[in-house]
Amino acid sequence: MASKSSGTHAHVSHAPLELRRRPRRLRRSAAMRALVRETRLSPDNFVYPLFVRGGEGLRGEVGSMPGVYQLSVDEAVREAAAARADGVQGVLLFGLPDEKDIVGSSAYDPEAPVQTAVRAIKREVPDLLVVTDVCLCEYTSHGHCGIIVDDEIANDPTVEQLARAALSHAAAGADVVAPSDMMDGRIGRIREALDEAGFAQVAIMSYAAKYCSAFYGPFRDAAGSAPAFGDRRSHQMDPANVEEAMREVELDLEEGADIVMVKPALAYLDVISRVKAAFGVPTAAYQVSGEYAMIKAAARNGWIEEPRAMMETLTSIRRAGADIIISYYAREAARVLA
Repeated sequence: MASKSSGTHAHVSHAPLELRRRPRRLRRSAAMRALVRETRLSPDNFVYPLFVRGGEGLRGEVGSMPGVYQLSVDEAVREAAAARADGVQGVLLFGLPDEKDIVGSSAYDPEAPVQTAVRAIKREVPDLLVVTDVCLCEYTSHGHCGIIVDDEIANDPTVEQLARAALSHAAAGADVVAPSDMMDGRIGRIREALDEAGFAQVAIMSYAAKYCSAFYGPFRDAAGSAPAFGDRRSHQMDPANVEEAMREVELDLEEGADIVMVKPALAYLDVISRVKAAFGVPTAAYQVSGEYAMIKAAARNGWIEEPRAMMETLTSIRRAGADIIISYYAREAARVLA
């Protein structure tokens, strides 16, 4: 007669009684994972960038950014309404002017694409938050972010032009102006100009820590804003620096910024985390064109699953501390979260 130990069943060793903590218990099902999830994404977190140009009925795809378009004002209104229907709360407008000059005067033309789009969107989608980018690079014939004097970007004359642009956006009905130039003192000057003109209710979202990044290339394709010479290292931040970012954020808050931004997002998650922990103010992060384009390119080659990569990267930005995520994936992600 065979002994009890000679059966065909494999011997199972029992874990010691002291093993009480089993983290896998909380990963066993989708419902359980959702219940204990620490970081939660919502369509409320997203702002959707739009590139607006002149004309009518125009919708031209940006070659380096599949799914992103240069839009005439009427098409921008349709896209903004669709984003709102998807649950996205805000759009960020960039302008593609018909004419450029050395001082970027189209930036404050009340009939330019951004100002026209602000008015049109506010008429058609009044509850959508409209944010406007304030910079000169899309408007200058040389593609730099400011006025050039003796082959250098002159800070203070540029700040005056930026204040004029921000004021024109506020007059058109923008809820938030977002200076992206990285000139010294521009937040204080814009706040002063807005308040003096009766636009104290208009908020400022400062690109407070904007790094001189390799990930902006596709944006410059979309916005036609590549510099004709030189680069932007004299005003955008050195990617190696984080303490400098903290000083920049502190200065912008002192000057009147309501929201501060870190740009780009994925290569600077540590900066987002530091900024949020130190200042505790509404913090935005921009998942920039190159970050978006890399996911698109890898997905088109079959190397990654785009929906998973999209949600994973957006979650990482939120987990780092961003309250607001500016992303070309905003509509798509909002639909996934619905």
